[in-house]
Amino acid sequence: MIVRTVLAEGAITVADYRCDAGPADRAVPEAHAAHSISYVRRGSFGCRVRGQRHELVAGACMIGHPGDEYVCTHEHPCGGDECLSFQLAPAIVDELGGATAWLRGAAPPLPALMVLGELGQATARGQRGLGLDEIGLTLAARFVALAIDRPAAARAPSPVDRRRAVRAALWIDAHAADELALVDVATEVGLSPFHFLRVFQQVVGVTPHQYLVRARLRRAARLLAGGDRAISDVALDVGFADLSNFVRTFGRAAGASPRRFRQAARGDRKIFQDRIAHASP
Repeated sequence: MIVRTVLAEGAITVADYRCDAGPADRAVPEAHAAHSISYVRRGSFGCRVRGQRHELVAGACMIGHPGDEYVCTHEHPCGGDECLSFQLAPAIVDELGGATAWLRGAAPPLPALMVLGELGQATARGQRGLGLDEIGLTLAARFVALAIDRPAAARAPSPVDRRRAVRAALWIDAHAADELALVDVATEVGLSPFHFLRVFQQVVGVTPHQYLVRARLRRAARLLAGGDRAISDVALDVGFADLSNFVRTFGRAAGASPRRFRQAARGDRKIFQDRIAHASP
């Protein structure tokens, strides 16, 4: 495990985690030291916490609560995983409210969190001169607001089905720019479309189509935050055949148009002020 501290302020600490553990490596219990949101940028891993097991794929978040013991597993050979972790001071958590939100252990890939996670990645890599503290506060406020409105899902799929669902998510990630149908992905993992749909949603927390769209949104956010390519080119490259559909879908996820999101990545902080104001419970 390689850990690099990106930011160490009084209110927020941001760390970049790179893990190359695989199926042969022994899982070791750890404990969360603070309330945290760790955005999964790449790869996948399992997490056992509070008697539940979560499968974390790209776009998902591991949620930390101080003192909670957790175990990360790496049963799926995917070449390692990367996370950007925002660790929050108690005063920030108290101000945000939603105490039970931090007991969930994980959050599935949600558009409103993914675009902020990708913006945080671009900032952590020095591609954009934004404040990681601002991004972290916005991400935390948005997570709490979403968690309060979203009941925790019951998770009881078999280990085999879990492996299939994660393998399907990795395959969707690798082919997100292509035209994909439900039957294509189901066939890839050897399940009927109906059974695959049910299993995938149980394990990942969203439907296969939602995950496909969100994989495209993650890549779009990354391209918008890290470069100057035309918005129409970005839309086509990530798999949106229709520009208006891309603009509409991205706008719903980010709370801002692609053009406005790019302006935020270049230093316009108004988007963060607006998101914090509207995300607080």
